[in-house]
Amino acid sequence: MAAPHPSDPLIAAVAAAIDARWQDEVGFLRALVRQPSDNPPGDSAPHAAVAAGLLEGLGFEVERHAVPDEVVRAAGMVSCVNLIVRRRFGDGPTVALNAHGDVVPPGDGWTHDPYGGAEVDGVMYGRGVAVSKSDFATYAFALLALEAVADRLSGTVELHFTYDEETGGGIGPAWILEQGLSRPDCAISAGFSHAVVTAHNGVLHLEVTARGRSAHAAKPDEGADAIEAMTAILQSLYVERRAYPSRVSAIPGIGHPNLTVGLIDGGINTNVVPDRCTIRLDRRMTPEEDPVAVEQRLRTVIEGAVAGRDGIAVEIRRVLLASPLRRLDGAERLIDPVRHHAGRLLGEDVPVEGVPLYTDARLYAEAGVPTIGYGAGPRTFLEANGHRADERLVLSDLRIATEVVALAVAEVLLRG
Repeated sequence: MAAPHPSDPLIAAVAAAIDARWQDEVGFLRALVRQPSDNPPGDSAPHAAVAAGLLEGLGFEVERHAVPDEVVRAAGMVSCVNLIVRRRFGDGPTVALNAHGDVVPPGDGWTHDPYGGAEVDGVMYGRGVAVSKSDFATYAFALLALEAVADRLSGTVELHFTYDEETGGGIGPAWILEQGLSRPDCAISAGFSHAVVTAHNGVLHLEVTARGRSAHAAKPDEGADAIEAMTAILQSLYVERRAYPSRVSAIPGIGHPNLTVGLIDGGINTNVVPDRCTIRLDRRMTPEEDPVAVEQRLRTVIEGAVAGRDGIAVEIRRVLLASPLRRLDGAERLIDPVRHHAGRLLGEDVPVEGVPLYTDARLYAEAGVPTIGYGAGPRTFLEANGHRADERLVLSDLRIATEVVALAVAEVLLRG
């Protein structure tokens, strides 16, 4: 179906509906920012209660789906309550809009209260204001705006607001889909830029422990030095990493594979030969890579680095495996209207590209649901200070994203 012309009453009605509630949308976002939802520790129930109350205040019926405690603990969290809102406009396709309410802890260096939602010169500051509490606001108020054109629509819109993206999404979107709580035909997931995201990197987290034998530092030959063994492992991993820059993905925005050793811990005391050393590594995978092959390659490199060392054993534990997002057939039904309306409102061409991050979008794609990432945000993640001090969102970007999402969903649901 052809995209509506700017003079189409559909566009005018949606834009007017968003403008009429604009201050409510800003207040909605500020209230979400003011309720902490740091993950870790991952105690999401309080924020879910606030979000559900705000949604009900807008007239939505909210389903609260508490994940069983044992499943939550296994995921390394304290509590997890997923929220679903459904609005049926008649028979037709179902479009899911997913965003996550959990955020990384604020850290140091803020000049604004990370839980304040301060607004300065049209910019709001706070942890999660861009990633991705803004998408709660974008998607909720886009759905409200569709009420103005409900008589032209046929299908269902669902809001999936989840709380475990920072720990992998396994008890958020994946749980919703596995439990059969939703079977969408297509989905838009949290975004943080003007681009339409159709691909992203995957990630593999491994915990590697080298075990040796302790001894007094006066007689180190009686021990087996675990830190020395780990040094060999690290050297091998860094040699492996040198080849990555030459393996650039064919998808714009993705870049090349990356490997980072982010944590290291070991030893007993200064005068003791260490009997244990543990690292955690992060391996970013491009969409062209096979996650199984990537993990096997790393295991081979790690085990080979200490093979034959007397008294040394190595243990490798997978902590997280998140597959890359790959574009599925059918995604164009969302890509085309998003690009059209975003380009119209921004006055520039909107690219379709990948990002080197990983997101919950992949979980919908893994379930066979054509999915894109799109929401309020700047040109780059860095501009938003995502995961950094003074995370920020230009509120005009929120306004534009709300209209773009509303109109894109409307085009999917438009009656013939």
